[in-house]
Order: sequence, then structure tokens, then C-alpha cells
Amino acid sequence: MTAHANELAVDVRGLRKRYGDVTAVDGIDLGIGRGEVFGLLGPNGAGKSTTVEILQGHRGRDAGEVSVLGTDPANGTRAWRSRVGIVWQEESAPAELTVRETVRHFARYSPRPRDPEEVIGLVGLEAKAGSRIKALPGGQRRRLDVALGVIGGPELLLLDEPTTGFDPAARRQCWDLIRALAEEGTTILLTTHCLEEAEALADRLAVVSAGRIVAEGLPAALRERYGTEAAVEWTEPDGTPRTERTDTPTRTVAALMDRFDGELPGLRVSRPTLEDVCLRLTGQEDAR
Repeated sequence: MTAHANELAVDVRGLRKRYGDVTAVDGIDLGIGRGEVFGLLGPNGAGKSTTVEILQGHRGRDAGEVSVLGTDPANGTRAWRSRVGIVWQEESAPAELTVRETVRHFARYSPRPRDPEEVIGLVGLEAKAGSRIKALPGGQRRRLDVALGVIGGPELLLLDEPTTGFDPAARRQCWDLIRALAEEGTTILLTTHCLEEAEALADRLAVVSAGRIVAEGLPAALRERYGTEAAVEWTEPDGTPRTERTDTPTRTVAALMDRFDGELPGLRVSRPTLEDVCLRLTGQEDAR
């Protein structure tokens, strides 16, 4: 997070959006500091993508106040839009053009674009720069979407499930790019289903469920606050595996040691992960 984090790049108060009888966003309050990487987590249908669309000016809202880089997105000018980059879940590049043609074309929309060849390299598509987009596999097309999101050198980058379809190596490369952009001072809002991704990248997180923010804070603080129970696993003398969830795992292990002579077979103590916390907060614990 940069020194400008006390200044808000995104300031949302009471945001609401309905689609007919369905409430997609139900009174969200959100503040994201300049230079911050902020993660927005939650299941499909929680309201994450709708929120991102409103912040980008792509979708209207029914109620609430929204300021993005000091401007209401509903009144955003072309100059304002050039300061906001976005990577949608859906592909946005024309299939007939090559990778290089596409990146250069999108660079023309920005008054201060990054170097197209540099961006192609950042997303690992140097070897495919001359290939037509329609010939690329899904993961490489997704890399191109990320390139188009950053080519304009945006002050705010909205990433909606950016690494969907990436293999592990490509995902790590994208993470390195996001970290590099954050170090340059870019503010980043990341929606993701990958909890490892959120924990690796985000300065702060908000968990969204049914259009509302149900928890917000540092990743470690959320685990501490909402993930108190640990799981103690062991194997009984007759070979039966056992698991006990407890707030006092040390006491549980001590009690087990009184029962066993020597080592505890199959002993494993695991603290709640960020995924456990998110499932609990969104009422999905039984979905595992």
C-alpha cells in the first residue's frame, strides 16, 4: 500500500441495485485507499460483478453515492474512463486480430499508454504476439484480457476474476504483474473465487453475501475473528480416524496424549483457512 492510501480512490455509500424482483446489491459501503489492493470475495450471485460494473460506469445504480477517482461514474467523461482499467470475466478482444495488433489498438484509446511490447511481455505472450486471437487457447486469451486492462496505465484497475482459466505458472505470473502495478501506485480492486489469490495479493478484503458486505478487514484479522475453531485429527488404536473441532486445540492434544502411549498416530492440527472463514460467513460451510 502506498503513502496515498489515506486518500480514497473508491468511496461508496449505500449502494443498491435491483434487477426486477432480485436485489443484487443491498446497501454496500466501501472505501478503497489510493494504492491499495482490495479483494472482494463471495459466491456467484453475491453482487461482486454488479458492484464492479457500477464503479466502472458500465451499469447504473438505483440508490447510493459513488465516487471513483473523485468522479461519479454515472457522469464519467472519456478522460475519466482512460484512468480506469478493467478486466471483465468475458473476453473483450476481436478474434481476427493478432495479439500485437490488439494491444496496440487499445493503447490508442489512452493518452498515456504503456509500451505495447512491454505489456505483451508482462503477461507472457511474447511468443504469441503475431498469433490471431481466435487461435489462442482460453488461458492465453485471458492473459490478453489482462494486457488490455493495463495497457492504458490506469490509476485504478478493476479485476473481475482475472486468472480464470490460468494454469498455475500463468497465475503466478499474473500475481507478479499485479504486485508490480501496486508498487507503482496503481489502486486495484480484485474479485476472485481463488482464496489463495486474495490472501497473496490483497491488503484488505471484504466478504460479500446476498448483496451485502458481511465482513471486512485484513486477511489475517478475518481469520482471527471468524475462524477460531481448529481441527484436531488423529487415528484411534483400532484404526478409526477421528476429527474434533475445538477452540482449545492444545488442551485437546494434551488430553489425547494422556490416552495414548507414545506418539499420537495420524495427529494433525489445522487452523481455519481464509476459505473456511468465507464459507462460514456466506453460509456455505456444508458445501465443502
